[in-house]
Amino acid sequence: MYEVVVAASVLGGMGALLGIGLSYASKVFAVEIDERVVQIRDVLPGANCGACGLAGCDSFADAVVQGKAQVNGCPVGGDAAAQKIAAVMGVEAAGVKRVAARVLCNGRCSVSTEKYIYRGLNDCFAAAQLFGGHKSCAYGCLGHGSCMAACPFNAIVITGGVARVIEDRCRACGKCVAACPKKLIEIVPKEKKYSVLCRSRDKGAVTKKNCEVGCIGCTRCVKACRYGAISMEGSLAKIDVEKCTGCGECTSVCPTMAIRKMDYDD
Repeated sequence: MYEVVVAASVLGGMGALLGIGLSYASKVFAVEIDERVVQIRDVLPGANCGACGLAGCDSFADAVVQGKAQVNGCPVGGDAAAQKIAAVMGVEAAGVKRVAARVLCNGRCSVSTEKYIYRGLNDCFAAAQLFGGHKSCAYGCLGHGSCMAACPFNAIVITGGVARVIEDRCRACGKCVAACPKKLIEIVPKEKKYSVLCRSRDKGAVTKKNCEVGCIGCTRCVKACRYGAISMEGSLAKIDVEKCTGCGECTSVCPTMAIRKMDYDD
């Protein structure tokens, strides 16, 4: 019995000493966390989407406190989050540039042709593995909704076989951009409503054969734009959003309606 008491006492004493040692070590070697990091993290939306250019919300909060990121650097949180973060940091919050994803294809089933009837997984990457997809246009939206499945904000719908972004719901997280095998989705300023909804690099005659609303490279929009906002990349027209004033002249001269004013808000 005596031996049991001694053993228990020794073990208890060792446990107490180790506990004291660990407690002391935790205080000595503790990494101090700036309380502002915690406060900023609490006002972020928690999407952990990486749209800020960092690994997630924790990384963004830490970067703001260290002066490596701007208080308005979270596009998902928008102005509301920027104002709260600015209050934590004691600075002024500059306006957040409102951006959204946009699908640069208008080749709906009713105006485009197909090479074959696809019967397979309802996934754009899977469909693209078979001869580049079932669309005659190798650059067109396949319409299986991989971008829609990737969107955490329910901001994408499939209309007429083509993906469309409801821009008022979009938080520009970029997950749809990564989910599109055809690279048809771009992040653009919301106030810039005019876009060339085509990515075809084919010659005009080929594009016209595959899709009635594709860009045929006629250059009429380039000549009509008084602000030098449109240029040609091969046979495809491209709008410089920084120069575009939204006058709409390009849409009035486009013979295929490849240039459209985007109003897909909810």
